[in-house]
Amino acid sequence: MKILLTGATGYIAQRLLYVLVDQGHNIVCCVRDTKRFHIAAEWQEQVNAIQVDFLKPDTLSLIPDDIDAAYYLIHSMASPSGDFLSMEKQSAHNFVCALEKTKAQHIIYLSGIVNDEHLSKHLQSRKNVEEILFAGKIPLTTLRAGIIIGSGSASFEIMRDLVEKLPVMIAPRWLKTKCQPIAIRNVIQILSRVPLLKETYRQSFDIGGPDILTFKDMLLQFAQVRGLKRSIFVVPVMTPKLSSYWLYFVTSTNFSLAQNLVKSMKVEVICKPNKLNELLGIQLVTYKEAIKMAFDKIDQNRVLSSWTDALSSRTLNDGIDAHITVPTMGCLRNMQIVKLENPELTLQNIWKIGGRHGWYYADWLWNLRGFADKLVGGIGIRRGRKNETEISAGESLDFWRVLLASKKQKRLLLYAEMKLPGEAWLEFKITSNNELVQTATFRPLGLWGRLYWYMLFPFHAFIFRGMVHNIAV
Repeated sequence: MKILLTGATGYIAQRLLYVLVDQGHNIVCCVRDTKRFHIAAEWQEQVNAIQVDFLKPDTLSLIPDDIDAAYYLIHSMASPSGDFLSMEKQSAHNFVCALEKTKAQHIIYLSGIVNDEHLSKHLQSRKNVEEILFAGKIPLTTLRAGIIIGSGSASFEIMRDLVEKLPVMIAPRWLKTKCQPIAIRNVIQILSRVPLLKETYRQSFDIGGPDILTFKDMLLQFAQVRGLKRSIFVVPVMTPKLSSYWLYFVTSTNFSLAQNLVKSMKVEVICKPNKLNELLGIQLVTYKEAIKMAFDKIDQNRVLSSWTDALSSRTLNDGIDAHITVPTMGCLRNMQIVKLENPELTLQNIWKIGGRHGWYYADWLWNLRGFADKLVGGIGIRRGRKNETEISAGESLDFWRVLLASKKQKRLLLYAEMKLPGEAWLEFKITSNNELVQTATFRPLGLWGRLYWYMLFPFHAFIFRGMVHNIAV
């Protein structure tokens, strides 16, 4: 079967791709920037990536016409503009128009559970998209999920931040809202078994796990799995805005996403009964089992995708090519060069930078910079990394974005996504002379940008000198 996979760099799609390839399908992946989409060598014959943007109809001519089925996994919830309703409507309309020019027989759409009378802006947008897709000529199957639990998922990582960092929580009323979480394993099983299954055509199915829990129950059960004792006190005085700030400062989410999550968490997401699991032969995983499986993946360093990699950013919106050439004119630099005794071990150290491993020197200053970034509306440093030893272009790495990661070239290039009065790059390169060249480049924006660099110059000299010597071996 030839399948079109949209949102291919997203959390769900990256995991689904592994299963579809294993099933023997040929996959056409739609991405906005092919430079940040890595295709494994063993997949070259089965997987092809095309650069399309469903908000730009002129790019959609690249979609081949011999498609059998298509997944619609595009989501704009974390858009900093906040206007994701109109963006999602336009994207869905363009998708339908493009697909109706192909031989596609089936569309599969992953949506949210929309059974409550009062929907959040986010869930209303999901419903609007479903209506647009359903109105098309190609049969649609909608799978409506609530909270998805898996290593690297937004829900899992946010709960992990809350439970592991706060022994006592003063929480808002929405923690009493009921939901029906589902394991990422079950979501992928359902998605991968539905294509061209005629019994599901022109229908919608709520998909959820066997447990119906309040958000408070979910946090407490998460703590039980981790062997932690936690106390949660629900108070009625926390407004949605205050709750959003609470999530923003305690977890790794950005403020735009925190706002949309809080609004959605006030809506009950409980499944209407259906026979889909029986039809597909799927055994549902309990909430606690899903948590345990997620930590098994983390412990084995086998997290396949992370929600932070798919999070909207100016870097990815502009495309990697727009930033991959480090400028020299009008820039300020800090360059450190160290002679190496063991270049291969140094390369391994470079590839482990950030996340739980840290930045090799003065981590407390890096954390302080991350906290300061949060205070001014930035992303902070908590995004970490999804794999402790491997890096690919396009991934998030704390408050950086990976632009280039080539072991063959022995070069790693990062682009800053923290709040700055300018642009910043951090590059590590091992030369043919067995030297490690570490270069921090800053292109200031106006006078304030230059003042910012010179005010921090003593700290930069301290941090970068210590870092390069600890990386080099």
